[in-house]
Amino acid sequence: MTIKRLLLIGLTLLAIMFSGLSLLSSWQKPQFQGRLELYQTNIILQAQAWQPEDSSDNSIQTIQESILGTNPLESAIKQYEEASKSVNANLQTIKKELANLQSSTPTPISPEKKRLQKSVREQGKLLAEVNLRWGILQAQQQEIDKAITTWNQLQQHSEINSQYLETAQVLSGMWSQPPSLFPKAEQLIQQNLDNWFRSTALEQLYQLQQRQEALLSLKIAQQEAATQALLTLAIIATIPTLTAFLGLILLVYLVVQRLLKGRESLLAKNADLVWSTPWNWEIIIQVFVVGFFLMGQLFIPELLSILPIPRGTGNARIEAFTVLVSYLLVAFGCLSVLYFSIRRFFPLPENWFRFYIFSNWVLWGLGGYCTALPIVVIVSLINQKLWQGQGGSNPLLQMALESRDNTTLGIFFLTAAIAAPLFEEFLFRGFLLPSLTRYMSVWGAIFVSSLLFAAAHLSLSEILPLTALGMVLGIVYTRSRNLLSCMLLHSLWNSGTLISLFLLGSNG
Repeated sequence: MTIKRLLLIGLTLLAIMFSGLSLLSSWQKPQFQGRLELYQTNIILQAQAWQPEDSSDNSIQTIQESILGTNPLESAIKQYEEASKSVNANLQTIKKELANLQSSTPTPISPEKKRLQKSVREQGKLLAEVNLRWGILQAQQQEIDKAITTWNQLQQHSEINSQYLETAQVLSGMWSQPPSLFPKAEQLIQQNLDNWFRSTALEQLYQLQQRQEALLSLKIAQQEAATQALLTLAIIATIPTLTAFLGLILLVYLVVQRLLKGRESLLAKNADLVWSTPWNWEIIIQVFVVGFFLMGQLFIPELLSILPIPRGTGNARIEAFTVLVSYLLVAFGCLSVLYFSIRRFFPLPENWFRFYIFSNWVLWGLGGYCTALPIVVIVSLINQKLWQGQGGSNPLLQMALESRDNTTLGIFFLTAAIAAPLFEEFLFRGFLLPSLTRYMSVWGAIFVSSLLFAAAHLSLSEILPLTALGMVLGIVYTRSRNLLSCMLLHSLWNSGTLISLFLLGSNG
């Protein structure tokens, strides 16, 4: 066995170990889906305040109910109760880890200790936000005692910012019998609550203070915000639903065509046509271990750590720009390794890395996107039941949801909707999938490349949905034999996700 092969095996084992540890570390991390559902709930609560000019028009009320649900308050209470339990459990787990670490290494603060301390502060902030809102929901359902208990529970957590504790006292006083008002009540409500929760708390405060003009202005603002929220929900709900419905029709058509026409159908086109692969498994592993793993997990992070980039400033533009730069560096490094690994095999056999502009790649991309949507949605629903809100998520999604700056959103879009589809499709569908057909069937290559594509995102909760998406991408590529088709599909998928997040973030 050569030294190169021994080194490659060692690096492969190292890559598997590090990637496995990264996946395992996401086991106890909360899914982004839970936070996203709270954002959607907040917009639904905001939209329920909308009142049509003609209140007797039953058709408008029916449409409103179809978008918002029959009883949004009850649904919101259940969601916030589950969120509070989940955040509290995460907080206790992190505090226990921190206590164990402090008892074992009581001396200087290590990077791990700093990370845990930061996590405690973040989870404490999240718990305060959730419980403040949960209490307001309970108060609106006339469960005043439960609401006061929810607010008072925050006093037991020393890691929570004093402003949140003062806000909890303000809310508790406002809904107590008899009520008690604090001097900074309005200021604290404005600072620490938003949207429907802020409006509801201010309405209670203004009623107690008998400020009729302020109440009137608040009602007008509520109606304007409710109109915008309802429009946002209509866009978010209608477009994906119509696309998924179209995808289901297309999926049924393709399956029926496959059954009736057999090898003449679209799904059977090129289904068994393997690529002529001139390199062996060593080249495949070399590209992924050296190019993808070492570049993405070790070399590029170390390079970025020594660059003069401001860190910990909370500046969303800098964070977004750092994500874009690191992604481009990883892509450049990986593709460079790919090029130098296979250049001795040039010119490549037919069908490798094909980019045919004058073909039907747009139809394949659009059709693949429509069919992927219902498939991935169904898999995601099953996945949520399995993971129960745990398993981690892509941190870019959270950053995109909470960003309010157009420049920041533009950088995120450039990263997720352009850079990611170009690089990932070139690597996973353009190189990996065809390379695997030397050792297995086309269907086997589609599945294995999809699984590796999902695992590369290093979140356990995303493996099933991303594998399903990867399967559709693989089918589109093997049938169309054009990388532009799966790049378009991937770009549409990421764009749709980002646009939904932008709309939710701007309203929620």
